[in-house]
Amino acid sequence: MVNIGQIPAKYAKLDPTRPALIDIPNGCRMNYGTLDERVRRVANGYINDLGLKKGDRVAVISKNSIEYIENYFACARVGLIIQPLNWRLGTGELSRILLDGKPSVLVSSDEFHEVQQELQKLVDIDHWLEYGEDGDGSYERLVEAASSEEPKQSATVGDNDPMLILYTGGTTGESKGALHTHKGFYAGMLNQTVGERIVPTDVYMLTGQMFHIPIVLAVNYMAHGCPLVLINFDAKLALEVIEQEHVSAFLGITTMLNWMMSVDHFDQYNLSSLRNIQYGGGPMGMKVVKAALESFPCTLIQGYGQTEGMGMTFLSQEDHLNAINGIHPERLSSCGREAFTTTLQIVDPQGNIVPRDGKTAGEIIVKSDANMIGYWQRPELTAKTIRDGWLYTGDVATWDEDGYVFIVDRAKDMIISGGENIYSTQVEDAIYQHDAVLEVAVFGVPDDEWGELVKAAVVLKPGRTATEQEIIETAKKHLASYQKPRSVEFVDSLPKSPTSKILKRELRERYQNKRGNMV
Repeated sequence: MVNIGQIPAKYAKLDPTRPALIDIPNGCRMNYGTLDERVRRVANGYINDLGLKKGDRVAVISKNSIEYIENYFACARVGLIIQPLNWRLGTGELSRILLDGKPSVLVSSDEFHEVQQELQKLVDIDHWLEYGEDGDGSYERLVEAASSEEPKQSATVGDNDPMLILYTGGTTGESKGALHTHKGFYAGMLNQTVGERIVPTDVYMLTGQMFHIPIVLAVNYMAHGCPLVLINFDAKLALEVIEQEHVSAFLGITTMLNWMMSVDHFDQYNLSSLRNIQYGGGPMGMKVVKAALESFPCTLIQGYGQTEGMGMTFLSQEDHLNAINGIHPERLSSCGREAFTTTLQIVDPQGNIVPRDGKTAGEIIVKSDANMIGYWQRPELTAKTIRDGWLYTGDVATWDEDGYVFIVDRAKDMIISGGENIYSTQVEDAIYQHDAVLEVAVFGVPDDEWGELVKAAVVLKPGRTATEQEIIETAKKHLASYQKPRSVEFVDSLPKSPTSKILKRELRERYQNKRGNMV
């Protein structure tokens, strides 16, 4: 029986002094022996002292920390369901999520003391715990008072028992809770193990937040006995930590890598320990791939997945190296091929598999143990999303004869202008050809004559400049005339989900009463 909560126990027995966690923000380090003891104490505290039962939820609001990850393992070990909260959300949305999950406990770090106080006025939760130097000490008191014995409940927990509710980033609307089991989490880990080619000597740096999918990658490295380095991302800090802790792998997005490569005196950092960088959130352009492979002494791999399904496809290390050497360079626009535990199809609205011709678009559907078992308390939505064992992703794509998947858009992000379907990702790829562009989001704005016009919101690299006309001209070189943006707005940042996906819904709402300028 697979019990994700038992991962620290394995290395506590094999090598208790082995480094487990390096918490950079809080200046703490912990070995596997100590971690496993604390996991047992937290689990016993919840079950024996607070009276929680299998299936009860434990909510956590915190930035990355040792206490956060020990809660993942402790809850999993005794059959509790952890409900991580996105600390970027306002108290209104947080309270809605808490009312949805109905946790018995809310654990917070001292940084979110005021948020906790506000939430206590809005939701009824039995137990409120807090940790950190400026906290009230309630969490540590629970841990210290609890038994360090192995909880007897752990022997009957695992496999198909729910262990985690991950709330979607809300790219298309209200957040929903995706419910994952031990078996599903483990299948997601297998996908990552094969894709990233993990070895026990790796040192993994967690740059994402524990309230979303990056936690699967972090736990997976720990399942191999690797140390996990916790940071809250800052480009200069990331480079310093890679050098200091001999980090060999991390997950980023294109913007993170661009920021890191833009740090002053980048070439003076010793990054020789790096073995592999995984990136997500969309394809990386040829220029950025070349720059990254020249700048970082390691390979690249792209992963595609969703909150609902972990590690659906990978574009391999060899695919990246081949592309920059002129072998199938078009595959850099792909998210790769189906992952180890995954079966993937692309289907038309009638459910028929579309041809592998690189042209015919359809919806990506996925069958895998790594998929969620459903949305928390949303049976009707679950039935629409999971049909005959297939998860319908809402992503529109084509695929070629070798099974490489090319995402052309989210179904709801496609722009229809003058009767023509325009895929925003294609326009974004064209705009990225301008050297000054750091990030871009393309979306439709209403127009009385054309229905919608193509608009681009652009974030420029630090110290760089560009004009609207320059951006449009760059795009025109790579697109049909009707696909080019009709207006460009330069912004300081783009709205993003917890998984760093750009929230085009918010951009559309921002500009819905404005009309695009014809250029």
